Amino acid sequence: MSEATKRKIVTQEAVHCDVKLSNTHFIVKVVEGKGNNLHEVELVDGSRTLCSMPPKFRKSVWIKRGDFLVVDPITEGRKVTCEMAYMLYPDQIKQLKVDGDWPEVFSEFTQYRDKASHESGGESGDESGDESDDSLEENVNQLNRPVVYLSDSSSDEGDSD
Repeated sequence: MSEATKRKIVTQEAVHCDVKLSNTHFIVKVVEGKGNNLHEVELVDGSRTLCSMPPKFRKSVWIKRGDFLVVDPITEGRKVTCEMAYMLYPDQIKQLKVDGDWPEVFSEFTQYRDKASHESGGESGDESGDESDDSLEENVNQLNRPVVYLSDSSSDEGDSD
């Protein structure tokens, strides 16, 4: 199996899997990326720790601040105390809320995201094969900057004689 096929399978599993929490799994919120596939996460009790990303998710799943993860604890770790098991997408978060597995501490963050997606006009309907733009956020790297046109300085030099 080629590397591209493996990435495609891992991505499909991450997006379309049904998340069922076991006794060892718990939900965390990503606070900051630390590099080398390590992320600082916030636990339900408010404490922060480092979480590692296993090799199967690298180069196929990207994590950003504010995302929610299901993690497994690492007992032998001092600084890195958990490892990512699933990345939670909005549909999976809704299902966890329905099942009653979603922590109340994180409900305010998800309500904010739900309001933002409804205000943008996107409704999540069943579309056959089409991807909706609900999960896309505004690109904050490209600000609305004014365009400045520079005049040709050669025409100004001819008039100065």
